[in-house]
Amino acid sequence: MEIINLVVTGTVGAGKSTFIRSVREIEVVDTDKQATDIDFGTLQFDDEIALHIYGTPSQIGFDPMWDIAVEHAHAYLLLIAAHQPNEFQYARRMMNFMNRRAQIPMMMGITHSDCDGAWSSAEIALALGYPDKAQQPPIILINAQDPESVVMSLLAVVEYYQQSTTAVETMVNC
Repeated sequence: MEIINLVVTGTVGAGKSTFIRSVREIEVVDTDKQATDIDFGTLQFDDEIALHIYGTPSQIGFDPMWDIAVEHAHAYLLLIAAHQPNEFQYARRMMNFMNRRAQIPMMMGITHSDCDGAWSSAEIALALGYPDKAQQPPIILINAQDPESVVMSLLAVVEYYQQSTTAVETMVNC
């Protein structure tokens, strides 16, 4: 069985803990009480693939849990609350922090897109430094409270990870 380690990161209020709680098969290690711990859950899709999902603390660089989560990660999902544009710059710093530590596939998950003042996916991508759509990572809309939405996003991340891995293997074998 293949175990895929997925890091779910994002700013405060983006929905990391809710996301993990929506699909957990084991009791989530809850960190809503402290901003310096990590959320963890597992999800098994079939006999072939199991996900270990790690939700990072919202404060980058201040906690060794970030390094632990990133060290064995296969991919990560950056959750961004569409209605909190004042947090976009911090989300960009989180993305840069992750990219410096691990060269792994990344997807952006847009949450709270139904809230007043929510920015569009294109506006958020631009705010995070992706003016060219061809250069941006995949973006998915997520309702962190809806298990079906979360499962669909996890399937998209797993598929993106597998495509990225296959592409790298192809380049190495050429």
